[in-house]
Amino acid sequence: MGNLFKIAIRNLRRYSRRTMLTLSLITIGVTFVLVFAGVSGSFKDMMIGQITDSMLGHIQIHRKGYLASIDSLPLTMNMKPQVVKKLEGIFKQIPDIEAYSPRIKFGAMFSSFTQTTNIRLNGVYPEMEMKTLPLLASRISKGAKGIKKGEIIIPELFARGMKINVGDTVVVIATNKDGSVNGKQLRVSGIIESATGPGGRDGYVHIEDAMEILRMEEMEISEIAIRLKNFQKFHDVHNHLSNILSNEKNKQGKPMFEAHTWERLSPFYNIARMIDMMSIFIKVMLIAIVLISVMNVMIMAVYERIREIGTIAAIGTLPGKILSMFVVEGFLLGITGAIAGNILGTAIIYVLKLFRITFDFGRQKGLMLSPSVGMTDILLISLIVSIVAVLGSLQPAFKASRMEPIKALRHV
Repeated sequence: MGNLFKIAIRNLRRYSRRTMLTLSLITIGVTFVLVFAGVSGSFKDMMIGQITDSMLGHIQIHRKGYLASIDSLPLTMNMKPQVVKKLEGIFKQIPDIEAYSPRIKFGAMFSSFTQTTNIRLNGVYPEMEMKTLPLLASRISKGAKGIKKGEIIIPELFARGMKINVGDTVVVIATNKDGSVNGKQLRVSGIIESATGPGGRDGYVHIEDAMEILRMEEMEISEIAIRLKNFQKFHDVHNHLSNILSNEKNKQGKPMFEAHTWERLSPFYNIARMIDMMSIFIKVMLIAIVLISVMNVMIMAVYERIREIGTIAAIGTLPGKILSMFVVEGFLLGITGAIAGNILGTAIIYVLKLFRITFDFGRQKGLMLSPSVGMTDILLISLIVSIVAVLGSLQPAFKASRMEPIKALRHV
């Protein structure tokens, strides 16, 4: 095996110009894939982080059927206190759950005394909400970062359109599940930017104010947002939670709860999938570049070395040995190009980090791009390139091993 590598290296060095051209193509392809994977992966992670850590959480628990009618924010599908207490007991038994936040979601009329519009309100425990959504405070552009009783955080859309400032008094009017109407005066403590664009209509109040507005005798929760210690495990935790919750049945014997990951709750999941599809497309292009490059150089090597192949075959070299010689050349081309591409790609990603590139996402300004590439990606790309390089050399190598020595020696 050692002799095969020595012969392969000698042959590649003998045709140095063609070898360097092939290596350059493979190196450029690997570099491009690594840089694209690093930059696109950073953007995707940043986008997901903004959605989950400032608005949704990683997983949400609802009463069965609530999500299907969430546009109307039905109060009749809220969860009773004893049910919520049972869920909290389940959460405490799952070590991967870092924090959770119960919410009362309801629609209401919002009035500045001169103008009136509709608003979606989230009644929350401020401390629990901030732990579950650590980036929520960064969306509050003006005023206090927390919520106290008697206060409301309003969307930027309302503040700008209705000319409302921090400290102003507003009125919130809502209909409870029995059909009666109730209102409450609240002081504007903050103005919040929408995570998804200028049209956001979600505001925040203290959960006890939400109970008072809705005339709840006991707290009924619309949803519970969950944050995990390790985001990468959200599928495993979701499956585990779903299995546990499937055992909780209502009086009709049907499942009582449903758990949904952020993917089901946000349309931005489709953008994340598009980024993944683009990554796959780029990797397919890399495979094509490597395959064509290696096949081209191997075919030319076979064509130019027909008499040499005839000679080594005539002295008794087995066809399998001849095939191995060319396959090893292809493998060396692939692995060398992959190593060079990995080094160059990693260096470019490091330089991009030093430049501290920023971008805007939705209403979030100045988000820092932090491209990175993991060892798994590097090893996977190297493996793909090496395998494709070997596959690309198989056809020319097979052709060389099947040559008749006499015919090869007569070749001019």
